[in-house]
Amino acid sequence: MNHAAPWWLPGGNLQTIWPALYARRAYGALPQYRRERWTTPDQDFVDVDWLEGSPGRPLIVLFHGLEGSSRSHYAEAFADFAQEHGYGFAVPHFRGCSGELNLQPRAYHSGDYEEIDWILRRFKAVHGGPVVAVGVSLGGNALMRWAGEMGTEAARVCAAVVSVSSPLDLAASGWAIGRGLNRHIYTRMFLNTMKPKAMRKLAQFPGLFDVKALMSARDLYDFDNVFTAPLHGFSNTEDYWRRASAKPGMKSIRIAALAVNARNDPFVPAWSLPQQHEVSPTVALWQPGHGGHVGFAQGRLPGHVRALPDAVGNWLAEQLGLANDMTPEQDEKSAAGKPPAQGLQAS
Repeated sequence: MNHAAPWWLPGGNLQTIWPALYARRAYGALPQYRRERWTTPDQDFVDVDWLEGSPGRPLIVLFHGLEGSSRSHYAEAFADFAQEHGYGFAVPHFRGCSGELNLQPRAYHSGDYEEIDWILRRFKAVHGGPVVAVGVSLGGNALMRWAGEMGTEAARVCAAVVSVSSPLDLAASGWAIGRGLNRHIYTRMFLNTMKPKAMRKLAQFPGLFDVKALMSARDLYDFDNVFTAPLHGFSNTEDYWRRASAKPGMKSIRIAALAVNARNDPFVPAWSLPQQHEVSPTVALWQPGHGGHVGFAQGRLPGHVRALPDAVGNWLAEQLGLANDMTPEQDEKSAAGKPPAQGLQAS
């Protein structure tokens, strides 16, 4: 996958921030989801936003990133791809990310492969066609961790998996996001929503964590040490980042898998990205020089973010034996609303 960023969008930070805020997400109308609530085995809930596909067509399950949702720019762009091709599409929200606080003391974390497993098995049980999954950022690390943990068993549940801009080495990304400009932009943005959620969780369960330590947290390392790690069975941040990282288990993946990471991602350092000898033969690595963190904008101002779903979606279709499967009517309708792509291709 080679990605040539637009001339007007230089650098990893602009290629991250502008697409999330201003770029167009869809060639057609924005998705109108149907929400469904699933009760989890521990009597909590997961809210799933659905788009119906044509009978027998594949279902794309998207796992969102840290503090993301079905309305994140990348989710709406993948939804638009799914609608264009008649695929089903679903976004299961990690606990606490659907607009309503979840019921149990736990929340979600980067290595939550047990939750991924339960969710994907339920999708497989209710969907009549093949299931594929895309995980973005945190969701992609958890998804790749699931694929590595499941080994050959994963094929019974999911035909192929993709991670996009995922911190597959959590310690490296935690280090990067806590330094310099990243600390002032991205760390502050995440903590501005994560701290209030944690305080609402404390109101549900008094004494759950040290409130003074949480309020004094200035980066994700501190936050994870007080909240994420102890609530999910880890001894501290180092233990969490080490055990939850997907990269060490990618040699155990036995289904078709794709990891997409721009080498100028502000908080996924290029030196931390997996190389081919560190993953199994079923894993493809796309590491273009540009794109930022879940950006990959294309076109004239204000740009659009459909190029990434198109490339990833076409790769998924190839794994399913459905390459170039749009009808002439669908293809003509699609082409009429698309600006030309600029330098984005799979290889």
